[in-house]
Amino acid sequence: MATEKKNILNRLYIVFVFLTLFFIAIIFKLTNIQFTEGDKYRNISDKRTIKNDTIHANRGNVYADDGSLLATSMSRYEIRMDVVTIDSEVFEKNIQGLSVELSKMFGKSSAHYVQLIRNARKSKNRYLLIARNVGYLDYQKMKTFPIFNLGMYRGGFIAEQSTTREHPLGKIAERTIGYDDYRGGPGIEGAYKKYLRGKSGWRLKQRIAQGQWKPINDNNEVEPQDGRDVITTINVNIQDIAHDALLGQLEAFDADHGCVVVMETKTGEIKAISNLGRTSKGTYFEKRNYAVYEQHEPGSTFKLMDLVIALEDKVIDTSTVVDTQGGIMTINRRHVRDSHRGGYGKISVARAFEVSSNVGLVKMIYENYKDKPEKFVNHLREFGLDKKLGLPIKGEGQPFIPHPDDESWSKISLPWMAFGYGVELTPLQTLTFYNAIANNGEMVKPKFIKEIRLQNTTEKVFEKEVLNKKICSQETIDKVKEVMKNVVKRGTADNLYSPDFSMAGKTGTCQTDYGNPNTPTQYIASFAGYFPADEPIYSCIVVIHKPNKKKGYYGNIVAGPVFEKIAHKIYRDSPFVKEVKNNEPDFSEVNKDFESYYTSSQKNIKTIPNVKGMAGMDAISLLENLGLKVKYNGIGRVKNQSIKSGDKLVKGSIIKLELS
Repeated sequence: MATEKKNILNRLYIVFVFLTLFFIAIIFKLTNIQFTEGDKYRNISDKRTIKNDTIHANRGNVYADDGSLLATSMSRYEIRMDVVTIDSEVFEKNIQGLSVELSKMFGKSSAHYVQLIRNARKSKNRYLLIARNVGYLDYQKMKTFPIFNLGMYRGGFIAEQSTTREHPLGKIAERTIGYDDYRGGPGIEGAYKKYLRGKSGWRLKQRIAQGQWKPINDNNEVEPQDGRDVITTINVNIQDIAHDALLGQLEAFDADHGCVVVMETKTGEIKAISNLGRTSKGTYFEKRNYAVYEQHEPGSTFKLMDLVIALEDKVIDTSTVVDTQGGIMTINRRHVRDSHRGGYGKISVARAFEVSSNVGLVKMIYENYKDKPEKFVNHLREFGLDKKLGLPIKGEGQPFIPHPDDESWSKISLPWMAFGYGVELTPLQTLTFYNAIANNGEMVKPKFIKEIRLQNTTEKVFEKEVLNKKICSQETIDKVKEVMKNVVKRGTADNLYSPDFSMAGKTGTCQTDYGNPNTPTQYIASFAGYFPADEPIYSCIVVIHKPNKKKGYYGNIVAGPVFEKIAHKIYRDSPFVKEVKNNEPDFSEVNKDFESYYTSSQKNIKTIPNVKGMAGMDAISLLENLGLKVKYNGIGRVKNQSIKSGDKLVKGSIIKLELS
């Protein structure tokens, strides 16, 4: 019995010793974690509850040549509240005042907000949602509310900003402008993203609940650097004219797609570019940048290149007589036909160009270059027609100019090139050549950007880039210009002629899919030229694909009227925006901060406020918040407003601002 009792006591001693050692080990481990390895585990914990959050820079704006806004980032805010961080005395003294202001802004009762905030404080909610989708103007006003005016760390005011990229002009020139917030996709947005995007910053955020992160105070926070503004060459008035003219013609002829480009002759600046494609519903919108990317056989607009080469080599003159042979010419058992049945008889080269005789122009090139086709092709290459223009905008199409050394070269390659088949150019590449003729031989690169600005200070200016100082002699240019003028006066484009205004150009009609007997015959209608004819200011090309053949498909009927409408609208009709007299406002009277102006303006929201002298974006935000639709031209402060201050405010009305 004694032995059994002794054994039991021994076991108890062993258990006691084991438990004692176990607890000593636990205490040792806790001490080690607390003092020796504490920093290590605290860092691990912090990494799981604290993160670096990117602060995206404000992306720069894209402007038209007159300062009209083409693309901008609009800020919206989600307002939250850290109810715990507020001092008790401050909280009790100001909660009613804060709730009243929130009630005025968002419509719910002040009692609702008192209860909401008190309940959040009891539950120690550090990320209480107050409002979503708050505009810039209301965000600025909320920062002045009781408690919120103490900021993030004393007043618990948390504002999470988000931005969306918007185009004030809507869908007009959308593909050329581009449409991406931070990465920068196609168009100008993508080409100049290194200027527009700025440099992102970062700040620390702490996780306070599942999926909820709150900014925390950090001396190492890096502020973002705003992006630069890009000033384009686009003119909103010409762009609007071009867009409407193209859209109307596409709809009238039920065409598949088309484009129009207007270029300033001397500088190469692109003043308008519209690309419209038909949807499955029959409507049109900017599907692709056809003017930049879509290379195609140009058809008869290529005859200008023929004429320049032949005149420059002096193998013909514009007065040289060519026999159109009854309107048909056979080469290697293939037929070249004139659209005019029976041909034109014996006519001058100039007349052959004016009436766009395929036989006349093919005969001119074939008879003079059939034994030396490389000479003709080399001229085209000297013009640079075999190379891309090197545009900053992505997706430029690769031109195609065949050469006698190519395996695909055949006996019909040269004659077919003479009337625009077997070669491929984009509309912008064709226009660049036509513009060189208008510009007395100087070929300039199409230019989309004028300058880069930061806070109204010019940082970089994009100068004119000359691709070829003189593509041919002045004698050749003078002769070609005269013939192109006569195309409109008495040739294939005589339907565009006006005695009041001179234009010059060349029509084009090209059959597509002619090598496939199983494909219905389709056409590309085009017109390229410049205006005024004697002292060109603008060059323009119009290309329309697959018009309804029953309605028409020739270049003078389908594409020409778009050119004519643009030219006449610019130089014959009244301008859309009248010039504003240069009456500079006295900034000393109105140079006050936006918050105080907003406060005073709210006292009389039934009338139009006076925004003259205000910063443009502040004025726009104010007026839009009052329910007005704002249109404006220029950059800087408001110089004039179309509705005078004191007039009755009618929500939905359009008000125009002039900025300078």
